[in-house]
Amino acid sequence: MRRTNTFVIAPDLDDEECLRRLLDASASFWNELTYERRQRLFAGDPVWEGSDCGDRYKSRLGAATVQTVRRVNDEAWRSFFERRKDHSTSPPGYWGNQDDGRDLRVYLRNDTYTIEWGSRSRIDLLIGQKLKEEFGLGYRERLRLPVRGVPRWNGTRGRLVINYDEVAKQYRAYQSVAVNQSALETSLGETEAAVDIGANNLVACSTSGGSQYLFEGRPLFGQYRAITEHIAALAGKLPEGRRSSRRIKRLYRKRTRQRNHAQDALVRTLVKRLHAEGVATVFVGDLTDIVTDHWCVKVNQKTHSFWAHRRFTDRLSCVSEEYGIDVREVSEAWTSQRCPRCGVRENTVRDGDSFYCQRCQFRGHADLVGARNILAEHASGAVRPMARPVRFQWDNHQWRSTTDAPAEIPTNSARTCELPLE
Repeated sequence: MRRTNTFVIAPDLDDEECLRRLLDASASFWNELTYERRQRLFAGDPVWEGSDCGDRYKSRLGAATVQTVRRVNDEAWRSFFERRKDHSTSPPGYWGNQDDGRDLRVYLRNDTYTIEWGSRSRIDLLIGQKLKEEFGLGYRERLRLPVRGVPRWNGTRGRLVINYDEVAKQYRAYQSVAVNQSALETSLGETEAAVDIGANNLVACSTSGGSQYLFEGRPLFGQYRAITEHIAALAGKLPEGRRSSRRIKRLYRKRTRQRNHAQDALVRTLVKRLHAEGVATVFVGDLTDIVTDHWCVKVNQKTHSFWAHRRFTDRLSCVSEEYGIDVREVSEAWTSQRCPRCGVRENTVRDGDSFYCQRCQFRGHADLVGARNILAEHASGAVRPMARPVRFQWDNHQWRSTTDAPAEIPTNSARTCELPLE
């Protein structure tokens, strides 16, 4: 299993200039290599290997780093040709340009850097001989830089990526680590669970043991939309010809980080609960070809931009792997419109969160109905009657469960075959 350690590099002025030159040379090499390959592609030449432009960058990057950057570029082009077989896609692009500013980034092989953690954490980087001479480093010396952060994962180190964050004005490093499987958790049972992904309610989950979890998303979307409106207001004040500003970029980043923080915390909160309950398999609804455009701009923003369903599913799979839980994507089509009691779909009514079956008079929460239907369709064993759902609300730091029962739920219905309406 591969995971990533993230930390910040904090060089002094002289070392920063050397590091910037290293990253700039890497970006220049990437752009030149990408240009040659794009020109061959547009000219109809199927051969895209064999470029020798990397020889000019070995004096600054070092032969090993040139090889690593080329390998990453190769991977990007292989991915492009593979995806092009099924649908149209764009070829790998450039990392900016010299006039407008490059995306400063470099890829380092696992044997070209070392990291020491402690009270004075540091990283040593292999650089080209020309840069060593310019900045007074010996033949066998490496560029030594202080780092801030704590490694979350221990294991066999892999490729290191360093880039410059233009908005935060920081150098960030991302270290790939191969974690030993023996260090991971294992499933405590054979219970199964199903997850229905939404927007108003971000996640509705039902388990075959009878538990239900519901994560409220409306307040979080309110924050997202408020920042979006602020961005639009600032964009309207930009001088003619300008498309953005540093303040707008910071707001975009703030909006994304708030969403990602809540999403990551939700996944870990949910997976820990499922692991404690003995869940071994999670069925998650696949929204491919289900989420469509809506006439309302606000609804489109909520379903297409706000929750990032694909990122959530990938994150769920990643965290579940740490706990020995298997995640399987299944179709979510019509699951929120089908009655879990009598199975009809034509005589059901969904209005927001409420679900009502006109045939058998079943009432429940629409998203929990969807999760229950996914579970009933794919579970290998019997599914117990559902308990009252545990509701979670986001307080900007963590997801807190609420014990306040809705007014329409009777106090003696702790366990019932119906799904209580929230």
